[in-house]
Amino acid sequence: MGVQTALDAVRQAPGIIDAMRLADDLAFEAGRDPGVRTLRVLGSALASDDQVAAIAAVHALAEIFDEQAARLLVGLLSDDRATIREHAAWALGSGLPRPDAMSRLIGLVAAGGFTGMLAQRTLEQWSTMSAETLAVSLEAALLGIDDPASRARLVETLGLVRPTVATRALLQIAADAREHDDVRIAAVSALGQRRGVPGIIPPLEHLVGGDGRLAEVARLALVDLTETPPVVRTTEDGLTVAQLFLHADIDPTLSSAGAGDNGGIATLLVRLGDALVADPTAGVRRVITLSRGPVAQAAEDLLDIGSITSGHVYGHVPLRPAPVPSAAAWPLRVTARRGIRRILRAAGQVDLLHLRMADVGSLAAADVARELGIPVVFTVAPDPHGVIQSMDRSGALTRERFGDVDLNEHFWFRARLVQNLASNAAHTVLFPRPQLQRDMKQLVGIDITSHPERHTIVAEGVDLDVVDRAVATARARPEDSPEITELRARVDALAPERRALPIVVTVGRLHRVKGMATLVEAWAGGPLRDRANLLIIGGDLEHPSLDEREQLNRIDAAVPPAARAEAGLILAGHQPNDIAALWLAAVRFGMPGLTASGGVYVCASLKEEFGIALLEAMATGLMVVAPDGGGPATYVEDGVTGVLTETWDASRLEAAIGTALDAAALPEGDRADRSHEMVRSSFTIQAMAAALGPVYQGVVADEVELIRAAGAAL
Repeated sequence: MGVQTALDAVRQAPGIIDAMRLADDLAFEAGRDPGVRTLRVLGSALASDDQVAAIAAVHALAEIFDEQAARLLVGLLSDDRATIREHAAWALGSGLPRPDAMSRLIGLVAAGGFTGMLAQRTLEQWSTMSAETLAVSLEAALLGIDDPASRARLVETLGLVRPTVATRALLQIAADAREHDDVRIAAVSALGQRRGVPGIIPPLEHLVGGDGRLAEVARLALVDLTETPPVVRTTEDGLTVAQLFLHADIDPTLSSAGAGDNGGIATLLVRLGDALVADPTAGVRRVITLSRGPVAQAAEDLLDIGSITSGHVYGHVPLRPAPVPSAAAWPLRVTARRGIRRILRAAGQVDLLHLRMADVGSLAAADVARELGIPVVFTVAPDPHGVIQSMDRSGALTRERFGDVDLNEHFWFRARLVQNLASNAAHTVLFPRPQLQRDMKQLVGIDITSHPERHTIVAEGVDLDVVDRAVATARARPEDSPEITELRARVDALAPERRALPIVVTVGRLHRVKGMATLVEAWAGGPLRDRANLLIIGGDLEHPSLDEREQLNRIDAAVPPAARAEAGLILAGHQPNDIAALWLAAVRFGMPGLTASGGVYVCASLKEEFGIALLEAMATGLMVVAPDGGGPATYVEDGVTGVLTETWDASRLEAAIGTALDAAALPEGDRADRSHEMVRSSFTIQAMAAALGPVYQGVVADEVELIRAAGAAL
């Protein structure tokens, strides 16, 4: 093809996601044909206003293994554009160590953020071949930095270097009472990874006698230093499956569902883990669900995980004292990796790890699985690919602004992470989509017709018993339910003239991808407000995250807090899953004297890979509005059980809600029963568990055969 032709293809691609995929061809051609001409071509891309082409050129430079290209790539660490500096820090990790880049990479680590994580990752990849140089450089950098957060990041990076000189420095920092606790914690955590190195245990035991988080982290470090017996693999009594989502405080009661990043995935993992161990045909004896949690809880969990050999158990990975939103959690990669490793080691035999998100948890867990020899099942979806495509189509994302948006959304890295996780997984699970084969090929670059035995389509599912109980309560005597009484009180606080109207309801996280603010804007700015009240269930209203605050600010701009009662807007915050189900049922049937029947459910997400809350609403019997792509398009009958629309377009969303309200005002007929039956027949959590069981069993059987064959060859 040639490097010029490959670059032309990137520049002329019809969409941004197409250009990102074609960047692989540009990198391949650059590596195949190095030389002055190739550098000139890439230089022209770097100098252009097309930020997609410029980023593609950065990664193409990393595939050229000559001194001139390497110097150019190192020079980009000082580029005026933050996005180019970020991608250069990432791209350098694929090449040999560059001493002339170390000081700038260390500076990026000290500055922190996502760019700092990428720089740290590159330094870690170099640490094997340039350990002494890196350790000396980091210690020198520490001499000139006083900021505790920056020092902690550099100490954490020093902990990734193995030579004795780094261990000595870590011991000194851990014992220095003049250091900030965060800095000492970074040193203590790193010491816990140096099993077999003499002189480490006594200082940690001394710290355990103290108080506070430093003592708790020292206790975990001693656990990390403990030798564990080799795992003797046996699957006769059933499998042990680990699953994780680190951006949620997952508990069996689902009390935090809808707060922060505790979305549908948190609910799904609880229900699925229970269903897997309850289904004898699934062949799963134990499920270990990992999420974030405090240090003290993490230590307690290890006892249960090490002793409980069946059922659904929970392990918590200590990240930071305060929750961090998923988009800002990437710098916690090393901390997450250590916490995940600790839990999986304590569990003894773990037969496979199921990953689902292109986030820092999956990035860290994939490293641990590789280290411990645990096969990975990955649920692959076009995320962030679908969001990129929607924003591109709406004009919210352009080539000229892509790099600026990427600094916050990390689209390029997340898209590459999806590809890497999928290509290295023992098996991939896919959500149903109307054009699944096409979308996976065009958006993600995966051909699922190649080795189809390694791909399985599995729909997500809901707990229908919870929904059915909610419907029975709302249909019979809702006034006797204290949970519905709370909803009645919220509706009663609205202006009296609003009480004869139905309710438009949505459930989910307050996040821009979920479209909550867009829904409020579409409802408040037109005739919809005169037709229905709006109920939003989700979000931590008292202590909002940065993402939640952004959505709340937009909502307040559309409907000021003082005007909510008159306008008919109810922000209910997050609610437990069973209470949310009750409120959905109440929206369907109405509440005498307060609201009319004929409410509708709206999923305003930019993209929805499947839609747990949407399925629960349909099982309740509500008419729904949903995105016209992804999973919902496979189960919402447009014009019958719901309305499919381009939810990223506010005017189309508004029109779709109006159409749904018209339909819901008519006699139900068999519509509600049709929605419920659809969920019952295809989308229960029990059906999901039954579908995953054979996948898990097949992966473990293949792994056993792989181990046997490798042993025979050796």
